[in-house]
Amino acid sequence: MSRRRISAFVAALMLASAAPVLLPASSASAAACSSYPSWVAGKSYVTGNIVRYTDGKAYIAEHDNPGYDPTISTWYWEPYACDGGTNPSGFVVSEAQFNQMFPSRNSFYTYSGLKAAMSAYPAFANTGSDTVKKQEAAAFLANVSHETGGLVHIVEQNTANYPHYCDWGQPYGCPAGQAAYYGRGPIQLSWNFNYKAAGDALGIDLLNNPWLVQNDAAVAWKTGLWYWNTQNGPGTMTGHNAMVNQAGFGQTIRSINGSLECDGKNPAQVQSRVNNYQRFTQILGTTTGNNLYC
Repeated sequence: MSRRRISAFVAALMLASAAPVLLPASSASAAACSSYPSWVAGKSYVTGNIVRYTDGKAYIAEHDNPGYDPTISTWYWEPYACDGGTNPSGFVVSEAQFNQMFPSRNSFYTYSGLKAAMSAYPAFANTGSDTVKKQEAAAFLANVSHETGGLVHIVEQNTANYPHYCDWGQPYGCPAGQAAYYGRGPIQLSWNFNYKAAGDALGIDLLNNPWLVQNDAAVAWKTGLWYWNTQNGPGTMTGHNAMVNQAGFGQTIRSINGSLECDGKNPAQVQSRVNNYQRFTQILGTTTGNNLYC
């Protein structure tokens, strides 16, 4: 064999030994996830622990918990990408746009808190075309802006209303106190039965500890998304369905506070919400769609 051919052969061997062995994406992900311990029901976990669930996917503990199911108790667990980071949400609103929408917001309402909360409702702003996704995000944030004065207020400002939100007709009563269920968070969650329902859905005991909504940004955002995605309120559909089925922004107003604002009852409040929506869709570079009013 000539010296030139020997050199070429040696070079080829060196390249082959240096080349990485590439696994298919699913195999690589599974291999990476396999390094984490299996989740065990009833075992105590602390914030930051990473486990491999029964479906082979990994989850990271966002809060200490006594072994809650990661796929059910989404406040305590967040999906974790086995290459070393949480799964990207693909949210259509960037942090810069969020800050543009809420230039005077309270530091409590963080962008990261909103994105973390979205894991509980993955269909939110992630259904339909890019236009529909942006319209839903703008609609939710427009109503949130109206409810909180531009993400300034965490709790309801009229303290005289606080004792009114306890429905003693509910079998579970008001264990946190008659005046404990006032409006909190981005949608201003109120009433003992709403705290009970939201807590049950999210795997958090909000009936006994409603203050979590004003003390934990991720919990606050999750209660807002819970209402938006699951509750008709005084309307006939959820805010989510109103936007993805193109019923229009006006139907989201009806679902949130229609009994007090729609059908000519308070046109100034309706206009405030519409103004927010128009401004936010402009920031996101999309159209508003039809049926803006209720």
